[in-house]
Amino acid sequence: MTRTLQVDNLNISVYQDSKVMGDSAADFVAESLHKTIAEKSCANLILATGASQFSFLEALKERKIDWQKITVFHLDEYKGISDQHPASFRKYLKDRILDEVAPKKIYFLNGDADTLDKEMNDYAEQLKKHPIDIACIGIGENGHIAFNDPPVADFNDPKLVKLVTLDDDCRNQQLGEGWFPTFEDVPKEALTLTIPAIMSSKTISCVVPDARKANAIYNTLYADMNTQCPATILRTHTNTSLFLDDASASEISDW
Repeated sequence: MTRTLQVDNLNISVYQDSKVMGDSAADFVAESLHKTIAEKSCANLILATGASQFSFLEALKERKIDWQKITVFHLDEYKGISDQHPASFRKYLKDRILDEVAPKKIYFLNGDADTLDKEMNDYAEQLKKHPIDIACIGIGENGHIAFNDPPVADFNDPKLVKLVTLDDDCRNQQLGEGWFPTFEDVPKEALTLTIPAIMSSKTISCVVPDARKANAIYNTLYADMNTQCPATILRTHTNTSLFLDDASASEISDW
């Protein structure tokens, strides 16, 4: 049985497990893409990465979507690692969905670019040329969206893309998900879309399974709206849907 809730503008749906959650999120995103393509013959899409997105991306690539009319961006990439590194988000997306669905165009953030300022500026220009229709995101254990950790998150950031220092909670999450062999191996910096870049999307789909995210979800819904929990800003977006499983929703009390 699906449970639903609204907190401020944020629409929340809770499913019995991560597979049903991923299927429902994929249906929502596919329908949003269909509507956008019907209206303007193309769509601009942001895809997230990480362990939280496994079931969603597996379901999304099974949906009937006209990928040849879709331009894809992603949220973030570690500084200094190649697209062949096992933890690279470029590799993650290519392996898990993009090589199979073959979108019209893919813009990757290259964390190993020779000139990072140019890389970020060029990416920001492409975002301006391709206003995002649908952003698929997650929420980190520390409440981050993309790599906007609490110490660096800025609700009024003047940039669309920036280089950030990752906090220890974020780096420990990457270690815990198995992307790196030791904490010291987790990069200290990353390129990320900023919060205004994400919030400019017409529609946001936010997929957050697992008990380890339960406290972050509680804070997202009930904490004061500030950068101590960056995801609180999602409550102000006019078309955001938050997809949870029973484990990640376990601290919600409004039933």
